[in-house]
Amino acid sequence: MQTIILAGGRGTRISEESTIRPKPLVEIGGKPLLWHIMSIYASHGFKDFLVACGYKGEMIKEYFHNFQWHNSDYIVDLKDGSQRILNSGPIDWRVGVIDTGADTMTGGRLLELKKWMEAGPFLMTYGDGLGNVDITSLVAFHRSHGKLATVTAVHPPARFGDLVLKENSVTKFEEKAQTGEGWINGGFFVLEQEVLKYIRGKETSFEREPLEQLAAEGQLMAFRHTGFWQPVDTVRERELLESLWLAGNAPWKTWD
Repeated sequence: MQTIILAGGRGTRISEESTIRPKPLVEIGGKPLLWHIMSIYASHGFKDFLVACGYKGEMIKEYFHNFQWHNSDYIVDLKDGSQRILNSGPIDWRVGVIDTGADTMTGGRLLELKKWMEAGPFLMTYGDGLGNVDITSLVAFHRSHGKLATVTAVHPPARFGDLVLKENSVTKFEEKAQTGEGWINGGFFVLEQEVLKYIRGKETSFEREPLEQLAAEGQLMAFRHTGFWQPVDTVRERELLESLWLAGNAPWKTWD
């Protein structure tokens, strides 16, 4: 089963980073968000990827083109320029990097990838959100209900932390990860090929007409994820994930 990652948006809310690189290449612990997302899927055995590029997509292409050299030891003969990799890394992913247009909407990006998709259902998520989603259980849930689409429903992260008070004294400040109330679209979809028929063209936002119509027809099911989930829309959110990674306490790290 292929995994599609939508990685073409402009990331305007994190412009401090996205002016110099596409948001999926923003780094957490020295690795791009894309690497973290793909590692989540790969840890469940899903290692065949299609990355839908757009804004600054050439940087994503360069990242994967040079991936092996950046993650292996090698020898370069400066006399003739020949190169030899000494030890290939453990990563055995297959990655297709496809330009789907700078201004194409999310649904349009899926449609642009149609000719590269294999037959059958596929996984899809956004290139800017991390979570300890059980992909194996997600796929099993999708197969069990027989509908066209499954979205992972998550609790939104809380905007503020909690102050623990004793009379007028603050005894503790706790960063609050998620609200525990309400459900939102957390990405991490499983979709049947028929879903592509709900997309009109490049201008279609997948989160609008296609998902709304699928829901109205009873073809959209929710996989409830109550664990960790965090988008990266601001510098503060990137710094939060960075601190968790550096402390060895990254909940989304589902691999060894």
